[in-house]
Amino acid sequence: MFVYGFPLDRLVPRFKFHNDLAAGRLLSELMLQGVSGLSRPSALVPVPLHESRLRQRGYDQARELAKPLARALQVPLLSEVLVRTRATAPQSELDAGARQRNLRRAFEVRADAALPDHVAMVDDVMTTGATLEAAAKRLRRAGVARVDAWVCARVP
Repeated sequence: MFVYGFPLDRLVPRFKFHNDLAAGRLLSELMLQGVSGLSRPSALVPVPLHESRLRQRGYDQARELAKPLARALQVPLLSEVLVRTRATAPQSELDAGARQRNLRRAFEVRADAALPDHVAMVDDVMTTGATLEAAAKRLRRAGVARVDAWVCARVP
């Protein structure tokens, strides 16, 4: 994980909002270097976009980061088990308290999902951690014993 500063503060928005998938591949390579010494999870779970935002953007940035990571680490990519059930306001526009309220009941785990004991969630940027916390709570309730959070950058 890196600090959200130069040059990541230029690459992440290009990837996330301007369809620059090459920037996403570079970010994924950087993430791979950053997680190489960590305990290997049994699977990766990208933090999903809501279907309306996915239609608008055309791709899910967390899934795009997770695909090459899963290939390189030779672990399954479980991109369909965690679902964002509510179209939430963009977290970047909210303060810390509003971020937590915004994410109440925003995620669900599919009832038929077969989950291992240890997963790593993948996302692009962590600011307050509210999104990752909300998603991790759902995964734990579904039976996952250990949920790690792998993000490309952390806002200081």
